[in-house]
Amino acid sequence: MARYTGAVCRLCRREGQKLFLKGERCYSDKCSVGRRAYAPGQHGQGRKKSSEYGLQLRAKQKARRFYGVSESKFLNYFEIAERKAGVTGENLLRILESRLDNFVYRVGFASSRPEARQLVCHGHFEVNGKRVDIPSYLLKAGDVVTVCEKSRSSEKIKAVVEANAGRPVPEWSSVNRDAFEAKVINLPERDAIDAPVEEQLIVEYYSK
Repeated sequence: MARYTGAVCRLCRREGQKLFLKGERCYSDKCSVGRRAYAPGQHGQGRKKSSEYGLQLRAKQKARRFYGVSESKFLNYFEIAERKAGVTGENLLRILESRLDNFVYRVGFASSRPEARQLVCHGHFEVNGKRVDIPSYLLKAGDVVTVCEKSRSSEKIKAVVEANAGRPVPEWSSVNRDAFEAKVINLPERDAIDAPVEEQLIVEYYSK
């Protein structure tokens, strides 16, 4: 599977807003979006007209990059969301939010989704007492995510948890930082998901 290995700040500039891919840097004056609020490349500052298809494509790309999901995986999620009862766009967002790497980031156990993905891949987390090293693992209501016992003494883990202690926790989760534990209370409704995603445009894109 192809994986983007370039400068992630270019992705934020291409989408025209912060996707929070660099952790603390995104909140500082060093953020590229704040310093160069235009698309990368020699034609980045040129005027562009967006067609209906172009807007739909950008909405899909922005969502993919925000959650760090590959094209094939994103399409797979959409097909799952389409088969579920309810609104397809909201189902899609709910699936993306229930990814283990996203949850680890949301509850403050990582400073960014890329960092969360790396920590999960390195086996630092357990789900319901069993170690899981798959970032795309989908959580369910009632699942408990904990930092592995051996990883709790890691200076990096402790520093990250402490640095993100003041970050708001999603209302659909609960966190006990002293115990390095977080629980999925329920899967989120659309109004509880603060993601810059226009899900209706994504549905229109895949419906063509």
